Amino acid sequence: MTRSSGRPSPAETITCAIIDRLDAGVRPWVRPWRSCAAQGRPLRANGEPYRGMNTFWLWLAAEQCGYRSRHWMTYRQAQTLGGQVRAGEQAQFAIFYKAYSKKVDSSERPGELVDEHRRVMRSYAVFNADQIDALPSDFYPEPLSLVPPGDRLGARAQRFVDRLPARLRTGGDRAYYNLRADLITMPPVEQFDTRAAWAATLAHEAGHWTGHPDRLARSFGKRFGDQAYAFEELVALSGQSAPHGTLQ
Repeated sequence: MTRSSGRPSPAETITCAIIDRLDAGVRPWVRPWRSCAAQGRPLRANGEPYRGMNTFWLWLAAEQCGYRSRHWMTYRQAQTLGGQVRAGEQAQFAIFYKAYSKKVDSSERPGELVDEHRRVMRSYAVFNADQIDALPSDFYPEPLSLVPPGDRLGARAQRFVDRLPARLRTGGDRAYYNLRADLITMPPVEQFDTRAAWAATLAHEAGHWTGHPDRLARSFGKRFGDQAYAFEELVALSGQSAPHGTLQ
């Protein structure tokens, strides 16, 4: 049921996400790194597994966002554990559900109390451990090394990586540029088949990095697939081709 504010309920959001995934079909882009997502049910900050609807929803959120950690927590829980949610990170929601009984006056027998069964469901914001810095190491899974021993970048490609002035964070299972935080996030190099594939992906995100308002001030588009978004992807793809075309 839609809320009076016009915003979809958590149940509607989850249902629409399922339908979107079923309608998505096969993606033409092939990810150049392997997922090392932890297996098992999503976990709360205290290690207790989520149940019911939360299990499926947080699985789906982790897959879509490329999170490797099984742990989810509120902003305050992260701070209590010594962590800090990074600027620009978007929260997911978890569901709180409870059924209970309350004594109320009987409508049929005045003066008599009867049990009235009630249910409450509300959502609250949670973050994956991959979105949080400085948590204890147990919250972050160990990467699986896939790069062959002895695999190296060419000298010019290595210089490009070493001299790139962008802020770079390594972690999670997704490569992206965060405009608000002005930060590139990359999966660990060990998850790529080759270091060249890692460098090409980094160059793609560095292409987005050049569009920051303090640099070339490009429009990143307001939604997936609009003209500005498509142009921005062409810019990033041009940057991605550099390690293969000119830096070998």
